[in-house]
Amino acid sequence: MKPVRVVVTGMGALSPVGNDVATMWENLKAGRSGIARITLFDPSNLTTQIAGEVKGFDPRAHFDVKAARRLERFAQFAVVAARQAIADAHLEITERNSENIAVLIGSGVGGAMTVTEQVRVLETKGPRRISPFFIPMMLVDAAAGQVAIEFGIKGPNLAVVAACATGGNALGEAAEMIRRGDVDIAVCGGTEACLAPLAFAGFNVMGAISTRNDAPATASRPFDATRDGFVMSEGAGVVVLENAEHARARGAHIYGELVGYGASADAKHFAAPDVEGEGIGRAMQWALRRARLDPMQVDYINAHGTATKLNDAIETLAIKQVFGEHARQLAISSTKSMIGHALGAAGALEAIICLKAMQDRLAPPTINYTTPDPECDLDYVPNVARPLDINVAMSNSIGLGGHNSCLIFRIPD
Repeated sequence: MKPVRVVVTGMGALSPVGNDVATMWENLKAGRSGIARITLFDPSNLTTQIAGEVKGFDPRAHFDVKAARRLERFAQFAVVAARQAIADAHLEITERNSENIAVLIGSGVGGAMTVTEQVRVLETKGPRRISPFFIPMMLVDAAAGQVAIEFGIKGPNLAVVAACATGGNALGEAAEMIRRGDVDIAVCGGTEACLAPLAFAGFNVMGAISTRNDAPATASRPFDATRDGFVMSEGAGVVVLENAEHARARGAHIYGELVGYGASADAKHFAAPDVEGEGIGRAMQWALRRARLDPMQVDYINAHGTATKLNDAIETLAIKQVFGEHARQLAISSTKSMIGHALGAAGALEAIICLKAMQDRLAPPTINYTTPDPECDLDYVPNVARPLDINVAMSNSIGLGGHNSCLIFRIPD
């Protein structure tokens, strides 16, 4: 039986550097940071007061008043990004094909902002004042469910949750649905909107996030010796995946082919990555095996690259172990240096970035790279984007709990 090939036919994004794919990509190519002082609330009592906010997002521009009140911010992001992706794919959803489309949109924490808000209501006003929309707003699957409702999509519908690996896993699992013949199309990705005081306080206690409040634009410093933690951000990335034969039959534009997917667990520690890099290494190896590619064929890696001391050194070690001498020929960048870490949305946004990098034959930079770290001694495309023939691109994601996901895209034949 002829293997099913899976391609990308539509993309949508909301990010700290742009509220659509084109704007996001132009800013990334130019090395512009989206990190700034927090404006969503007063952060003055927090140790970290900077973040990557989605700027200029007004729910009333996208939803009627009632829907804007009933949808949590992370679900709003997902719906808007899905609208962009479906429009970009020129995908018409009707009664005839609605059962042949899946929706897989995940989030790391879902409606965390609603939970903290409603806890305050409970404590100050009592149980009868809790919002009747509290439960549906807090659920992680609210994003996928709302996208299905808006577009009348009646195929499989679920949320993937794997902390910061969520976006990558959502795309990978959606591709598997298409490969096994469950559906021909999947609307999939990740979304996150958890910029709330409780989240910052929690990550500060863990010592995980940057405290460079006086220089927000240079705070996210992946692979740099002076890095002091990641910068939390928000956003959504949604793509339309499609059976290649189905896409060609309807004349769809194809951005790239998703040829490899690997998912693994460290099974070592909940909050720290495996110091030997074996977990993310397995994900990369399995993705290469599924893609039937030799490591030498990979041209570019969009690294997880969070700018934490442990992650960047361990991911570098894992890349060396998987790619051997070819590791030093690879262009590797962390676009989290500009976007920050969008947690459950990160993998989906970075998959889109890989596809744009292949399309434009340009490796985006790792900005704020000024001081080399002996433990991070590969080519991280420092500070300036680089023209590069990228035929095969890899995207890595690593999450709390020891979750790892790896996606491989290539320019289709």
